Formats: sequence, structure tokens, C-alpha cells
Amino acid sequence: MNSIGTILIHNQKIQVVFRFILGITFMAASFHKIIDPGQFAQIIYGYGLFPENLINLIAIIVPFFELFCGLLLIMGVWKGGACLVINMMLVGFIAAISINLIRGYEFDCGCFSGSSSSQFFNPITLLFRDIILLCFGFTVFLSDIQKKSR
Repeated sequence: MNSIGTILIHNQKIQVVFRFILGITFMAASFHKIIDPGQFAQIIYGYGLFPENLINLIAIIVPFFELFCGLLLIMGVWKGGACLVINMMLVGFIAAISINLIRGYEFDCGCFSGSSSSQFFNPITLLFRDIILLCFGFTVFLSDIQKKSR
């Protein structure tokens, strides 16, 4: 009998759906950050986790990683590498949200708009969303590794 994990990893239709969900999500999240990196830098600063001298660099680089990795996943090119980068970003996002939840900080995640998105998502919802996306990313990554090992 197959486990749910095996079914998810081997089913190509599910893999395509997961790749598209991840790709579209990360591409959509990148647009406002690319257009207004200053606003995104302020959001990053609000997390209180990064050295001030790196915040502008992070605000410029991260959105382009989101855009290009999302595009690669949608196109089905370099899926393993793109998914690995997206998974690492998701782990970072989960850690940042978790740390600020533990601290009791109120913060804007900066996910999809330059304005406060907390009116749409509370931090717990954001955390669960990112964990679900990480599960999608993990199955896409494992599927890609398994295909290459055949």
C-alpha cells in the first residue's frame, strides 16, 4: 500500500500543481518588492533580525530570487535548484515569523504588498501558509531528486 507521501511525490499532475502554486506565489510576492525596494527594506527592518548594513542588500536581492525561482518552477526548468532556493527562503520566512511571534512583535510580513498586509493575514495564518508551501516545495524537490536517480 502506498503512503500519501509516495503518492504525492510520484503523481506528476500533483507535482505540476505544486510547482505552479509555488511559482505563482513567489512571482506575485516579488513584484511590489522589485518596484519599491525602499518600502521592502523598511519592512525587513521592522523584523528586528538583520544587521542594518545588510537590510538594503537583502531588500534588493531577495525579490529577484523570488521572481526567477518562481519563473523557473513554472517553466519546469532547473526545478530542483529553484525549489531548493525557494525552500530555503521559506525556512527563513518561517523562522523570522516564529521569532517575532515569540517576541510578541507586531509586524508586516511584506509578502504581497508594500502596505500593511496584516489586515488580511495574522502571523499564525502566515506561519501555516508558509509551512504548507514548504511541504509543497519539499515534495517537488524530492520528486526531482527521485527522477534524477532513476
